[in-house]
Amino acid sequence: MIGLQPTVATAIEVDEKGEIISQKEVSIADIVIDDLLLVKPGEKIPVDGDVVGGESYVDESMINGEPIPKVKKDGEEVFAGTINQDGVLQIRAKKIGKETVLSNIIRLVEKAQSSRPPVQKFANTIVSYFIPVILTIAIVVFLIWYFVIGESLLFSLTCLISILVVACPCALGLATPTAVTVGVGRAAEYGILIKNGDTLENAGQIDVAAFDKTGTITEGKPEVDDIIPCGISDDELIRLAASVEQNSTHPIAKAIVNKSKEFALELGQTTEFENITGKGLKAILNDNEILAGNLALMQSCDVEVGGEIIDKYHELEALSKTIILIAENKSVRGILSLSDKIKANSKRAIDELHKMGVETYMLTGDNESTALNVAREVGIDNVEAGVLPENKLDIVKSTQENNTKKVLFVGDGINDAPALTQADIGVAMGNGTDIAMESGDIVVMEGDLENVVAAVQFSKKVMRRIKENIFWAFAYNTILIPIAAGVLYPTFGITFEPALAGLAMALSSVTVITLSLMLKRYVPEIKRVKN
Repeated sequence: MIGLQPTVATAIEVDEKGEIISQKEVSIADIVIDDLLLVKPGEKIPVDGDVVGGESYVDESMINGEPIPKVKKDGEEVFAGTINQDGVLQIRAKKIGKETVLSNIIRLVEKAQSSRPPVQKFANTIVSYFIPVILTIAIVVFLIWYFVIGESLLFSLTCLISILVVACPCALGLATPTAVTVGVGRAAEYGILIKNGDTLENAGQIDVAAFDKTGTITEGKPEVDDIIPCGISDDELIRLAASVEQNSTHPIAKAIVNKSKEFALELGQTTEFENITGKGLKAILNDNEILAGNLALMQSCDVEVGGEIIDKYHELEALSKTIILIAENKSVRGILSLSDKIKANSKRAIDELHKMGVETYMLTGDNESTALNVAREVGIDNVEAGVLPENKLDIVKSTQENNTKKVLFVGDGINDAPALTQADIGVAMGNGTDIAMESGDIVVMEGDLENVVAAVQFSKKVMRRIKENIFWAFAYNTILIPIAAGVLYPTFGITFEPALAGLAMALSSVTVITLSLMLKRYVPEIKRVKN
């Protein structure tokens, strides 16, 4: 958890007019409730509190998982560990230390980890009954041959020893670990890191798969997807916007600049750059005033937006896209819309889960409109929007308790960590945060959602192979134990010498190991055929 929160903060005192009269650096441990703190651009917010002065964008992705920063101004709530981006904020401390949302997330993770029940080992249960049964059979056979039938001591002991040798539970003991070892190694070749055998066993038994949205189903970063010029070319519209946006570190600005690189455009140098918090940007480019921002910015700068442009604006707004209007000298030049792109394989992964009879959920801190649009596009069954980390945990826990279902949860951020640990199977995307990967039972490298399905398919395959191994181990015993006991001796005079029993025992182990090694050639169904 080190590094999630700052260790020092700037405490301030203000006069009756709200002017700062003094400021000093203090340790986080010395902050008390109602202290006034100053947070500069680029600094982490030290406590949970309310903004009492200034305006700025705050990156809250570590709390809500959403990539686009939120505007914070007087009266807005801020959280410890989130990052102030471009303005100076004055904050009044409301929650400190263990009471902050971030500390609560950490506590929830630890609680969920400690409450996880142990998984029962199928093969170990069988062996616990198998050994006393075989010992009993061997002793009973000896007593029958020697005391009841009257055979020699050598023959009776030979039967007893042959039974014990041929029924040695080596094959049963190898059935599970060899299959798990080979299966985990094969999964790793596909970028699926399974942390233990219990996870491999449980993953194939899930009833519900719940997903975070941002960075899991979607790419986790905004991209330009609509370019609507008005009286100019696409290239010129992108050039105007990117020339202004290159001065900002906002994720939307980065997306527009990246788009200009795709077009191989040469950007102009702006002057008199101004970041208007909550609205957009203003700058001078070649003696022309350029505006790039939302409708509120246009209205505040007396730019008339009407006709087809305003209709298109509302149309894109209904699709829950982020919309940037570009104006030059009070005249609208076009619209750029951005959205967090859905990963190319998200729909295929959800479809494959449905084919396996798995119900799907999406739990996101984003707004309901955006969440429903994403869920509709990929085919998610159930949607919970605007949820905080503890809400995700509660939803997972409720599904487990009320419906007695096994839940798999997929996420990538610190805000997903409590749900990842509470779920029967937590799958962390490898492109996410360290705490998410630490909390997950499975780590899917490179954020490939198809590999979540592949992990489930690996689990089903390995568990089938373990059962086949156990079957063949029992098959040898079922056939050879009666022979070792001498059932063929009275009729055919056939005995089963201990040396032959040892050979048969070895063959049973070889059979089990060979079946397990065949998993090295297994290819998950979702990887075999692409639509």
